Amino acid sequence: MADVSYEIDSNGIAVVTWDLEDRSMNVLNLRSIAEYKEIIEKCIKDDNVKGIVLRSAKDAFIAGADLTSSDVFGFDKVNEDRVKAAEKIYNGNMEMQMLFRNMETSGKPFVAAINGHALGGGFEICLSCHYRVAIDNDKIQIGQPEAKVGLIPGAGGTQRVPRLAGVTQEMMGFLLAGTPLTPKKALAAGLINEVVDEKDLIDAAKKYIIDGGKAVQPWDEKGYKFPGGLPYTPKGMMLWAAASSSLRKNSYNNYPAQTAILSAVYEGVQVPIDAGLRIEARYFTKVVMDPRAQNMVRSLFVNMQALSKGARRPKEFDKYDVKKIGILGAGLMGAGIAYVTAKAGIEVVLIDVDQGAADKGKEYSENILNKLLSKKKTTEEKKEKLLSLITPTTDYAHLKGADLIVEAVFENRDIKADVTAKAESQIADDAVFGSNTSTLPISGLAEKSQRPANFIGIHYFSPVERMPLVEVIMGKETSQETLAKTMDYVQKIKKTPIVVNDSRGFYTSRVFGTYTGEGVAMLTEGINPALIENAGKMTGMPMAPLALSDAVALDLAWKVTTQTQKDMEAEGKEYPITPMHKILEEMVEKQGRYGKKNNKGFYEYPENGKKFLWPELSNLCKQADEQPDAEELKKRFLYIQALETAKCYEEGVLTDVRDADVGAILGWGMAPWTGGPLSFIDMIGIKEFVAEADKLAQKYGERFTPCKLLRDMAAKNENFHGSGKSSQAA
Repeated sequence: MADVSYEIDSNGIAVVTWDLEDRSMNVLNLRSIAEYKEIIEKCIKDDNVKGIVLRSAKDAFIAGADLTSSDVFGFDKVNEDRVKAAEKIYNGNMEMQMLFRNMETSGKPFVAAINGHALGGGFEICLSCHYRVAIDNDKIQIGQPEAKVGLIPGAGGTQRVPRLAGVTQEMMGFLLAGTPLTPKKALAAGLINEVVDEKDLIDAAKKYIIDGGKAVQPWDEKGYKFPGGLPYTPKGMMLWAAASSSLRKNSYNNYPAQTAILSAVYEGVQVPIDAGLRIEARYFTKVVMDPRAQNMVRSLFVNMQALSKGARRPKEFDKYDVKKIGILGAGLMGAGIAYVTAKAGIEVVLIDVDQGAADKGKEYSENILNKLLSKKKTTEEKKEKLLSLITPTTDYAHLKGADLIVEAVFENRDIKADVTAKAESQIADDAVFGSNTSTLPISGLAEKSQRPANFIGIHYFSPVERMPLVEVIMGKETSQETLAKTMDYVQKIKKTPIVVNDSRGFYTSRVFGTYTGEGVAMLTEGINPALIENAGKMTGMPMAPLALSDAVALDLAWKVTTQTQKDMEAEGKEYPITPMHKILEEMVEKQGRYGKKNNKGFYEYPENGKKFLWPELSNLCKQADEQPDAEELKKRFLYIQALETAKCYEEGVLTDVRDADVGAILGWGMAPWTGGPLSFIDMIGIKEFVAEADKLAQKYGERFTPCKLLRDMAAKNENFHGSGKSSQAA
């Protein structure tokens, strides 16, 4: 069976069908592109063919390029010979460009029959057609999402999109942010020509050909005018100045793809289409050669996709279908967990100490659904169906029959032990018990369980309904079967799981704390708070460190700090009093500043205005006479996260580089352009990274000292994603 096939009907219309035999979705890879090219060339040469309709036999049209195959863009050659790699990437790109250009100039009309998602290269095929018909379905996504994974459209997207729709704010979002459109919105923008009912799709596509539709693109017609005005027109000049400024403000030039897209559009629309396609190919090559793009593709697409599909799940166990779960604690986290679980069609028992608190937890889901209803993103029927799955109660007897328990009460060992005992008295022997603790070691909590092999950490991130990651923590006695069952549940609620071993703070909380902690350390050094915050944002982190500390809550951080101190002292270990400890004590205990929750932390939060840095910070930490360069602060923020991640790998908390990188980006938002902390180390180069860390340690303290693992890897010139270290299965 071929991936691409065609039939010629009685009207002389060749219907070309994409249907990759070994894939759930159609993708562009070396094999499918070669088959498609061969068929297109036959159809163009065949005098009996009057026109060509492109369709898909799958639910989606074409999902874009197969990024899991390193040879599609030449990623496999980049590190061998950069000159040859660039040549291969450019030539391969131009072959695709010429294939699509051949469609446009063949003299025969091409029509795309878009039955489902048309993304990336899949939509670029559509753009190369003379007419585009799509099904009227708001769930269909039409877009160029390449920028989301660090790439640029490489088959004409930066040239054809603006030539059809002009350079508008919406279209720049379409390209620069990868924001998809529904068929109706794509029609309004001018990117497709017609929207029809599903049953009429192929007939509508054929009708264009039968009715003598043009076989020429607008930009190939004499007298074509660029919609909205070119960059050198008065209107165009205003737009481009704003676009460039906005890009710099939002990206700090960390992302090569966005800069390249803007440049390719700006330069390409001022020249004929063929020259524009060559410009795009050059920028595409430049981006693919950039290690930041390689990191993002690997972490944000290849590895994230693998983890989401269960790459870390033990294979020897049957699928575990979770149909009912109990959630202990109906606070913010418990309520969020209840929503995403019910959304997956799972029955939820939501328990709290009193009925009012439990009811309030269910109201959280109702509020979310009401907002979706107001935006017409759900229906009353769907809302009621989801809410009917959530039972708020104080009665643990309702837990009977639960396949899984998720404990989401306060970070207090005694409370957790109490609810564990109550829940285990009601559930079956083979049910899984998961704790949503963010810092307390799972093995210690499991000591209060009657079934430690079934006890596991399931760490969600707030707000649960928006955050895509779940950190699964293995205790000392957690069984592989329990891990498999937990992974099946996480996959069912459509989250991406990472698997880590037990440790105080596990992985994400432990490393996340280094970012906010470094911001506080800078504060104690007398560095201007505004400089600290700006440097944090310049790294590509989603929030500045002091603002993020406020958002998480300073009093919560203080509780975790004091609990950690008590635990370490009980174990006979010395607790190091850090700058973070002293500042938190001052802010929480003496100043009563808890963060955003009580409208006063490192920032002030006026009721009717924007937040601003608390003026008294300058008195709390007297500013130094000489302020450092922002680049030095950026380096500290990134290095401290990478160093702590390497320690987690050395200690066995992490056992898979994919968990490290994907967990960092999805969990606490480590700058996506780095590809994650271990990718960042590889990008810098292990020897250079260790040498630079040693310099930072001499200037700022022992926390920057590289661990033995990094020194050993530097001596052997190893890296995490190539020689010496590789992704390992659970």
